[in-house]
Amino acid sequence: MEIPAISLKAIVLVHWLLTVWACLTPWLPYSFILGNLSVLALGVWAIAQRDSIDAVVMFLMGLAVTILTDIVHIGVYYTPSESLYERTLRDAFRFSVGMAILSLLLKPVSCFFVYQMYRERGGDYNVNFGFPTVSRNRDTYQSIDQQDQSSAAAGSVAQVEDGKHGPRTY
Repeated sequence: MEIPAISLKAIVLVHWLLTVWACLTPWLPYSFILGNLSVLALGVWAIAQRDSIDAVVMFLMGLAVTILTDIVHIGVYYTPSESLYERTLRDAFRFSVGMAILSLLLKPVSCFFVYQMYRERGGDYNVNFGFPTVSRNRDTYQSIDQQDQSSAAAGSVAQVEDGKHGPRTY
């Protein structure tokens, strides 16, 4: 079963629209707005640079972080705002909360599709944060002994031609 290809433009557009609708009534703090719009700016960067792996990784990590921050924002600010909008703009407040929750529910799905795009652009399965690591894979190393053996073999041929047999010089 093949995973359907979802356009990065569609993901950014849907999350932008849901973020705008979530901010219709001013019940969420500016950190919600700035966090989500910053991640959407990373999405625009990923759209603009089609071959950049870094842009997609940053967008993916931003979506993952905003999942957590959206949970905190909605959890902390819903109850005080609900009593504030109980008499006026109640329907607009409910619509705004619904869009914030819908955006939160769609973010893991968006993360899945953005991860697929990351793999399509040539990203590998592990995420490297730039910290140095020690690996046991020595397939890419060239042994120093092999170079010495080839130069020693050339030296022994020269020694045999001269008729000298003795210790090898390195």
